[in-house]
Amino acid sequence: MLTVKNIHQYYGGSHILRDVSFEATLGKVTVLLGRNGVGKTTLLKSLMGLVPIKSGSIELEGKPIHKATPYDRARAGIGFVPQGREIFARLTVEENLRMGLAYKSGSTPIPQELFELFPVLKQMINRRGGDLSGGQQQQLAIARALAPKPKLLILDEPTEGIQPSIIKDIGRVIRMLADRGDMAIVLCEQYYDFAQELADDYLVMERGEVIARGLGKDMEAQGVRQLVAI
Repeated sequence: MLTVKNIHQYYGGSHILRDVSFEATLGKVTVLLGRNGVGKTTLLKSLMGLVPIKSGSIELEGKPIHKATPYDRARAGIGFVPQGREIFARLTVEENLRMGLAYKSGSTPIPQELFELFPVLKQMINRRGGDLSGGQQQQLAIARALAPKPKLLILDEPTEGIQPSIIKDIGRVIRMLADRGDMAIVLCEQYYDFAQELADDYLVMERGEVIARGLGKDMEAQGVRQLVAI
């Protein structure tokens, strides 16, 4: 679904991403790990087109997208859940979900599946996003990204600041989405145990480079916990 080849990215004179390559496959969760400041969020923003790459290529279903705008990448089938959620605090839950359908016809209904995945959103459909708890806002952010039924879902630190019960719910939804087999998922995560539980494949970054990669089931044996320990 997603193929990233030899990408480099700079901020000013700083070399942020260094020859990064990986693939994300339908039906699998690819987990991206690393300490703070190693370039993980920059990589995800590069995939979405929010920051430009200097060189290399990004392909979705075999088609180059690295020169496409963020909204064209969304239309091509990429859903993005940014770090910090970035919901619209003054809009209702329903209006936030409709923002995820912004490039669809105005008559496009909100998929009912979203309320099956996150029942609390149906209960709070008319409540403003800013009045939700942090965990509920994260569920809303994920549902908003899922509304247009993306082929690739990118999540940046979805457990950050979230209570354990909702972390479990989010993990259950991510696994369910991957197991359906019609979506690839890229998950950037600091919480090692959550990442290990979900990972089909993993990447570890350090100083803008991928320094380790492999199968999720091998993470403990390959010492990944030590590689990302603070």
